[in-house]
Amino acid sequence: MSTQTLATASLALLTDLYQLTMAYGYWKAGMADREAVFHLFFRKHPFKGGFTVSCGQQPAFDYLEGFRFTTEDVDYLRTLAGNDDRPLFEERFLQYLRETPLSVEVDAMPEGTVAFPHEPIMRVKGPLLQCQLLETPLLNIVNFQSLIATKAARICMAAQGEPILEFGLRRAQGIDGSLAASRAAHVGGCAATSNVLAGRLYGIPVKGTHAHSWVMSFEEEREAFDTYAAAMPNNCVFLVDTYDTLQGVREAIAVGSRLRQQGHEMVGIRLDSGDLAWLSIKARKLLDEAGFQGAAIVASNDLDEHLIQSLKAQGAKIGVWGVGTKLATAYDQPALGGVYKLAAIREGTGQWRYTVKLSEQAVKISNPGVQQVARFSEGGRFVGDALYNVAKPPEAGQPLTMVDPADPNRAMRFASHLDKRMLLEPAFRGGRRVAAAESLGSVRGRVQSELEGFHGGVKRFDNPHSYPVGLEQGLHDLKNRLIRKARGMT
Repeated sequence: MSTQTLATASLALLTDLYQLTMAYGYWKAGMADREAVFHLFFRKHPFKGGFTVSCGQQPAFDYLEGFRFTTEDVDYLRTLAGNDDRPLFEERFLQYLRETPLSVEVDAMPEGTVAFPHEPIMRVKGPLLQCQLLETPLLNIVNFQSLIATKAARICMAAQGEPILEFGLRRAQGIDGSLAASRAAHVGGCAATSNVLAGRLYGIPVKGTHAHSWVMSFEEEREAFDTYAAAMPNNCVFLVDTYDTLQGVREAIAVGSRLRQQGHEMVGIRLDSGDLAWLSIKARKLLDEAGFQGAAIVASNDLDEHLIQSLKAQGAKIGVWGVGTKLATAYDQPALGGVYKLAAIREGTGQWRYTVKLSEQAVKISNPGVQQVARFSEGGRFVGDALYNVAKPPEAGQPLTMVDPADPNRAMRFASHLDKRMLLEPAFRGGRRVAAAESLGSVRGRVQSELEGFHGGVKRFDNPHSYPVGLEQGLHDLKNRLIRKARGMT
């Protein structure tokens, strides 16, 4: 089921007002149909990490497929007024919005591709007005889901192959935020979610048993476990820390024994508080001695990648990890700083005019050109990425020199024998989707395959290795010429 089905109305107004005011200005100036190129990218990895999982492309494509201004949309825009109380937009512009179909071209990294700062996750080319209107919604979709997918990938790495259950629905940022978080968490590697609606919409496995309130609603903990086992003998993970955790484990063992006599098996127990390392070791001993070696110990309680890593280092006997708040809210980074910048505009002569945004901060100076990203590898290992201008691509069969944008005196040469893959692939042409829709399982598999291709240092949580990414020599030279011109140095 597509993202578009989550709203009964058009989503064209899911934008900032200034996108519409700029669109109106382009229309009034006769620039609406001038061809332009924008790139969607981020400037810094989240969580002080060394990689970012790009996510949200498929929902973004769903959004683009359904993009239209309805009669209700333009009726609302008709009510907006300027500071003179006169209509903000004239009627002919509103009719233009209503009648003009989307005709952009979009190239994008396949969802789940590992991305790095300044690399375009998406390239949008088409009429300037239309490209501008897409900025806010594309950033809204891709920024958040990439953030959550990256957090999930880090948590899954910390668990070293043990399953992660995403339990963040109750702490997520609203209904739409919770659905996007569950989807992105599964892309990043989580095995299942507690979010039943996300399970239905996206085909994610759902998991869950009972809460403390179930135990507290009975006079005795044993009675609570017995009653639950009678109701759902095939779904018994007992939450054992309502009163006394180790006594709760003993009660679960007693009920598990009766279940076994009835032909069922206790799935496991869950720890949600206390010293998880110590309690899990004690619980494992009790379970094993009682003949429940296969019963899982599930842990929850404000887990993240750092705490999971610490618990494993302490010898915790936890086999399944329930991660909620710190995953669904991307603790402790509230947003991915993705941006969407104009990089080229077609002049009346038919030639591209390349553009840069200047800043006192070098990291905020944008890259010009109609960009593509080449990823080089050798023996299945990624060695570096280079951005280049598709209008002036590197010579086929020749080595490529990549310049570090942060230090122009640092360069890397990619030999001609290296394997090379272009990361941006056609997704939309003439406003119509040309990329086949992918299953979430396929996207999830890509994340794992991509991460395996990077050196372990890139995936370190603390002081990660900086993966080599830069500008192909020609694009680097073009950028410097434009910067000097903009600053009046030529």
